[in-house]
Amino acid sequence: MNDRSREVFRRLVETYLETGEPVGSRTLSRALSEGVSAATIRNVMQDLEYLGLLSSPHVSAGRIPTQLGLRMFVDGILEIGDVSGAERAEIERSLSGNDHDISAILDRAGDMLSDLTHGASLVLTPKSEAPIRHIEFVSLSPDRVLVVLVTADGQVENRLFDAPLGLTPSAMREAANFLNAILEGRTLSEMRTVVTGEIARRRAELDTLSQSLVEGGTAVWAEETDGRHERLIVHGRANLIEGTEDAAHLERIRELFADLERKRDVAQLLDLAEGGAGVRVFIGSENKLFSLSGSSLVVSPYMNADRKIIGAVGVIGPTRLNYGRIVPIVDFTAQLVGRLVSSRG
Repeated sequence: MNDRSREVFRRLVETYLETGEPVGSRTLSRALSEGVSAATIRNVMQDLEYLGLLSSPHVSAGRIPTQLGLRMFVDGILEIGDVSGAERAEIERSLSGNDHDISAILDRAGDMLSDLTHGASLVLTPKSEAPIRHIEFVSLSPDRVLVVLVTADGQVENRLFDAPLGLTPSAMREAANFLNAILEGRTLSEMRTVVTGEIARRRAELDTLSQSLVEGGTAVWAEETDGRHERLIVHGRANLIEGTEDAAHLERIRELFADLERKRDVAQLLDLAEGGAGVRVFIGSENKLFSLSGSSLVVSPYMNADRKIIGAVGVIGPTRLNYGRIVPIVDFTAQLVGRLVSSRG
């Protein structure tokens, strides 16, 4: 694009992001600093539409940026500002406190991001690497067993799985005693390898039912955690519905909520954040985590004291997000959350 096309494109996208409405040539002619006729602007807009950067929702309406156009605007034209003093103070105030409960800090971070950006906030908590303190099996019915795992930091995890046929109370005690003897002080991510090796080495010490119970309990943990114990915190869902009456848009939001509930997708949020340094912006269908094509995700990882990525914070909203304002807010929040998490071990 030449300078004129670039300026028309920039003004059009900025106006669209501000109003959410198609932008016409007359509106742009009044906004441009140099005198450019509406006819000239229409020709430029037609060229940009031919390039796939703009589209016209109706024959007589103005233009709106396409997903490709928004991508080019964010990557090459968008000017990212600094977090304002008032916003910086609000973020620091929201996350301040002497409590050592990381979950409480991350909950407050989600609330704050939602309130500050008027979007839905996403916070992925760190995976748990706390050593295991105790394991117990509880029979709920002849064919269902509850396995309870208590970690050294006081967290309790419960899992249900199918019981071996003919399970007896003595078999459950034997299985629990076996696991408690070999797993105390080890983390979940270390569990499967240790248990598999110990079963093979001490097979004669376990009867058939106890062995099946141990294998079933550890398998369900490994399957559902895959070495991770993460929680996705979502705040501000109502912000995406507010002022929305269009049935198709409401259906897309419903699909988004359904995607957010899919626990198997939680880890993908961190994978997205790990794909590049700093803040990443996913526009529309670029975001493979959600099936909703009419949304954008601004996400940034946060790190512990060892500079290891342990979680992520982000904001999701319509594609016409105020990227220039939200990107630095997400970036500053991620850095502050990382420092707070690191200071609390």
